Amino acid sequence: MRHGIFVAPFGPLADPHKLIDLGATAEESGWDGLFLWDHVLRPESNEILDTWVSLGAIAAATVKIRLGPMVTPIPRRRPIKLAREAITVDLLSDGRLTIGVGSGVDTGGELSRFAETVDPRERGALLDEGLDLLARLLDGDTVAHVGDHFRVEGVLLEPRPVQRPRPPIWCAARGTAMRPVRRAARYDGMFPIEVDADSFRRALDEVVATRGDLDGFDVCLRTEHDGEPPAFADLGATWLLRAFPPVVDLDELFDAVMHGPPR
Repeated sequence: MRHGIFVAPFGPLADPHKLIDLGATAEESGWDGLFLWDHVLRPESNEILDTWVSLGAIAAATVKIRLGPMVTPIPRRRPIKLAREAITVDLLSDGRLTIGVGSGVDTGGELSRFAETVDPRERGALLDEGLDLLARLLDGDTVAHVGDHFRVEGVLLEPRPVQRPRPPIWCAARGTAMRPVRRAARYDGMFPIEVDADSFRRALDEVVATRGDLDGFDVCLRTEHDGEPPAFADLGATWLLRAFPPVVDLDELFDAVMHGPPR
């Protein structure tokens, strides 16, 4: 089991220098990863930093800790821009990027207030097509694609990321829905939320049914805000993220991080 920190770059953490300090402190204290929420509007705070720029800054200030968005919403992103950001952060970090992806939410109006797609089914279709494009662009393929939502005319991206064939991709899944689980099974990992022991077991069984086994597949769970892990974490999780409130008390956050991961 590997252990990471899971925070939102909101409120007191809407300061790139604080995030850089957090990354360095987490690394020095023995944590394996630092993962950031990716939003542009939220009800908890209007003070929000860009996740990908922040990840680049943290990458340049650390040497070991794994970094990534958890999760970046492909339906409100352009795949080419996201691919360039991912390559840049992977190069800055010397191959420490993990890309968490999902369909996004409209909790703060970050979709509806900018005329983005809100319908869940349409967002699912955007995610599937955009994620396939992202993976192909990062894999080093020359991509030609005409789809329902995106068009690419013979594009090969350089430079290549450090990780080959590309940085790992983890897909969000929620509750008992199996379509996101099958999507995750086609890539490198799964980040299930709002699950209990029964739905977690069913998700793992679905991954095995799709992939054949769990070899090389990461399963990431988050803790409660008090750091308590889900009781079912030992059923198959490979990562456990210590979650903190969206607007966090900095003293409490740094104190918890400096105590290091559970052993």
